[in-house]
Amino acid sequence: MTTESPTFAAVDLGASSGRVALGRLAAGRLETREVHRFANGPVPLPDGLHWDAVGLFREVLAGLRRAGEPVSVGVDSWAVDYGLIDAAGSLLGEPFHYRDSRTDTVAESFSDSFGAPELFSRNGLQFLPFNTVFQLAASEGAALEAAETLLLIPDLIGYWLTGQVGAELTNASTTGLLDARSHEWSPELARAAGIDPSLLPALRRPGDVVGELLPRVAAETGLPGTSVVAVGSHDTASAVVGVPARTPNFAYVCTGTWSLTGLELPAPVLTEQARRANFTNELGVDGTVRFLRNIMGLWLLQESLRTWGLASDDLPGLLAEAAAAEPLRAVVDAEDTRFLAPGDMPARIAQACRDTDQPVPDTRGAVVRCVLESLALAHRRAIREAAELSCRDVDVVHLVGGGARNELLCQLTADALGTPVVAGPVEATATGNLLVQARTAGQVADLAELREITARSHALTRYDPRNPSVAWDQAERRLR
Repeated sequence: MTTESPTFAAVDLGASSGRVALGRLAAGRLETREVHRFANGPVPLPDGLHWDAVGLFREVLAGLRRAGEPVSVGVDSWAVDYGLIDAAGSLLGEPFHYRDSRTDTVAESFSDSFGAPELFSRNGLQFLPFNTVFQLAASEGAALEAAETLLLIPDLIGYWLTGQVGAELTNASTTGLLDARSHEWSPELARAAGIDPSLLPALRRPGDVVGELLPRVAAETGLPGTSVVAVGSHDTASAVVGVPARTPNFAYVCTGTWSLTGLELPAPVLTEQARRANFTNELGVDGTVRFLRNIMGLWLLQESLRTWGLASDDLPGLLAEAAAAEPLRAVVDAEDTRFLAPGDMPARIAQACRDTDQPVPDTRGAVVRCVLESLALAHRRAIREAAELSCRDVDVVHLVGGGARNELLCQLTADALGTPVVAGPVEATATGNLLVQARTAGQVADLAELREITARSHALTRYDPRNPSVAWDQAERRLR
C-alpha cells in the first residue's frame, strides 16, 4: 500500500473477534490491508455475562499503533450493548453481554405492559429479549443511578479515543429507544425503561466528524492530527454499505455470528403484519432503513465446534462431511431462542429435531448439514416475507461477511430461495466503514458510487439455484 492517496483505518469489533484494517482508494478501487486481529468474547463475572471493554480498547490502540498515518478512524461494533459513564467520565463496570440471562423474563413483561403493537409502532424493532430497552428495564443497582450518560459500544470506544460524547444513529436505532419515524430519542420509551431521557446523548449521523484523538491517545498511537469519523457504527449498517449491489432489487444476508437478512428500504414498514412476522426497522447510512430479521446465524456452528472441542482449522473437513450428508434430512428453526445462550448446541439441535418428529443428526457432518440447511431455510423465509411485506421484488441476494467463504452455505441459500446468490466481500463491514470515511474526505460522491467501488474491488462468486424448491417447501412445513 502506497501513500499516494489518504489512508483510513477501520476498527471493526465483532462478537467473536475484532480487527483493525487500513484502506485507500486507488484507480477506482479500494485497497485494504488488515494490520491487527484479536479475539473477543463473553467474560463470566459473579453478577452475569460481560464484555471486556477495557481489553478491547487496549487492542484497538495496539492496532492503531500499526496503522501508519491514517487521516481518520471509524469504529463499528455489534448492537444493543452499552457502557454507563459517571459525571467524572469513568466507566461504571464492564458492559453486560447481550447473551446474559437477566432479560429473559423482563422483555416479555415489558412488551406486554407497554403493549406489543404500540411498542413496535414506536420503535419498529423486532422483539429480541436483549434489546437495549429491555436490558435497561432489567437493570438495578447503583451503576444506573450514578450514570451521567449511556454509550453504545462504538460510541464508548470513540469517547475513549476523543473525549467526545454522542450516539451514532444506525446503532441508536437498534436500542428500542429511538422513534422509528422521527429518528430522535423517544423520552416516553426512555422513561418506560426506567431511565431519565437525559442519559441518552446527542445523536450523530454517519459521516460526521466526532473529533481528533486525545493528546494522550495520539501520543500512545503515534497519530497526531488523526480524527475519528462516525461511520455506520452498527456493524450491519456498515456491512450493508459494503454490499456490491448494482440493482435496486437486491436482498442481503450479512453473515457472521448472526445472519442479518432483509432489504434496504427508503422508509420503515410499521404494519401489524411486519410486527407479527418479527421484522425490525433499523436505520442505515443516508437515511435508508434496514428492514430485516435477526437470525441466529453461524453462532450455531461456532458453538457446535466449541462443544466438540474443535477449532476453525477443523471446519473444512466438517464441511466436506456435511456436503456428503443426506440433504434435508432434518432442519430446525434457526430463529428459536433456545439457541441463544452459550451451551451444548448439538444437544439442543437434537432436542429440536425430536420436538418436530424428525431424525436426530447422528454424525458431526450431519449436524453441520442440519445447521447450514436450517440457516438457508431461515434466509429464504426472511427474504420472501420481507419482499411481500414491503411490496418489493428481489432479483439477487448478496451474501456478505464470514459466511461468504462457506461455499455450501451460499449454494444452499441459492437453492432454498430459487434466486441467484452473489457471495462477497467477506470483510463487507470494514469495506463500508472505510468507504464512508473516504466520502467524508471528499473522495466518494454517494452511496451508489460506494457500492460500485465495492463491486470493482472484490472477487465475487455467483451461485445459481440448482435444485427444485419442492424439497425446501416440504422441509419448511416440518417446522410449522
